Amino acid sequence: MLKMIASDLDGTLLQDGKRDLEPEMWELVHRLTQMGILFVAASGRQIPNLERLFAPVREEIAYIAENGCLSQYKNKILHKDILPRELGQEIMHTIWNKDNAEILLSGERTCYIQPKSPAYYNHMVNVVKNHVTVVDDIFAVEEEYMKISVYDERGIAQSEDYWKETFGSKVTVVTSGSVWLDMTPVGANKGSAIKRLQRQLGIRPEECMAFGDHYNDVEMLQAVKYSYAMTNAQEGVRQICRYSAERVEPVLKKIIEKGGRV
Repeated sequence: MLKMIASDLDGTLLQDGKRDLEPEMWELVHRLTQMGILFVAASGRQIPNLERLFAPVREEIAYIAENGCLSQYKNKILHKDILPRELGQEIMHTIWNKDNAEILLSGERTCYIQPKSPAYYNHMVNVVKNHVTVVDDIFAVEEEYMKISVYDERGIAQSEDYWKETFGSKVTVVTSGSVWLDMTPVGANKGSAIKRLQRQLGIRPEECMAFGDHYNDVEMLQAVKYSYAMTNAQEGVRQICRYSAERVEPVLKKIIEKGGRV
């Protein structure tokens, strides 16, 4: 009997560039909740963004945000990982000085940007639809640093190796979609957040399912028994999963039909 189902958003629940969830998700999540199965939205996105996406069922689910740096359930922050300020400043100065790279600094309820181009501001506000705070000096932000991300509209694959070579020994470095790369405290990832939820709620890995498509989902998929890679997933993700699916919703429907069994 399943007790927890976690899913990534971009590329998993949101495919082909979609920005909003299918309306059928509300009923599926509500049915799972009634059956005693906790749905977890696990994403590199911020909490306010996830709460907006899941508005009709926002009080019923748990959130793993910022690629595992922040966990929330029943409006209570369960855990937050923090980057040392000196290291965060070093990372941001490096991003600032690199062509075609924009900084995203994640706080608990907002993200901070100092856009080099109007297109980046437009992307964050009107496409990603984050809660955004535009600042004149991003290095003067006083809030604690959780996650620092690089945005490269040309495609992050062009600079991924550079960021991993430069900071891979100091932070966790993962790509998060085609244009984003995230840097988080060592040990902070979706998998560590899932394991924390499992301990806090008394749920075993064999009672859990997860869906993902990208390398920032790997630890989460390894933390559950029933791991699903989307058919559009990266090869390394498909290799570590037990199952595959084109979409999440049909799998959830089958679970509901079977009374919570796989």
